[in-house]
Amino acid sequence: MEEVLEYEGLVYSIISKYSKRYDLDDLYQAGMIGLMDAYRHYNNSFGTKFSSFAYYYIIGEVNKYIRENSGIKVSRELIELKKKIIKTKELMSQKLGREPTNLELSLYLDVSEEEVDNAIIATDSIDSLDNHLDIYNKDNETNADIMDLRAEINNLPEDDKNIILARYYYDLTQSEISNRLGISQVQVSRKEKKILQKLKVNLYS
Repeated sequence: MEEVLEYEGLVYSIISKYSKRYDLDDLYQAGMIGLMDAYRHYNNSFGTKFSSFAYYYIIGEVNKYIRENSGIKVSRELIELKKKIIKTKELMSQKLGREPTNLELSLYLDVSEEEVDNAIIATDSIDSLDNHLDIYNKDNETNADIMDLRAEINNLPEDDKNIILARYYYDLTQSEISNRLGISQVQVSRKEKKILQKLKVNLYS
């Protein structure tokens, strides 16, 4: 347990940006559930740092908590803004050499910072392999296609599975993933294309 608590700071760093809208203690509890879950599933033989591996589990639980407690209605406008935010993040990350802040995104897109915050939080549950397919949504457990997709993802090597979950379940940009894994954005892009192609071949061939 002490070994896990060494990464408590990672939990706080993730939940800090949501603390103004949601109860910090509840966010912390969600984050710690993700951290413990990561600890149970971690296998160091894959060569991935535990902090990078745990990040996806923590943010997944935090996003789950936010989805369940968010009173924000997901409108078409918010969905469209989220798409613009994702593209703008990629562009600004390349130019700035770091992840842009929500304020910088709002200035670039000529919208308020609050609109950016709302779009990010409200659309956290809208993820897909090919446009808005929620690959791990428990509500779809009886859907044969979703079950097949989940099985194929679970059969991927751990690093490949983490990339797919990060991109299409946790909604991270390629830049965010490259920073977490310590590889270039180009490498992430190439890996993602190969993994998606492999999934499509396995599912539809």
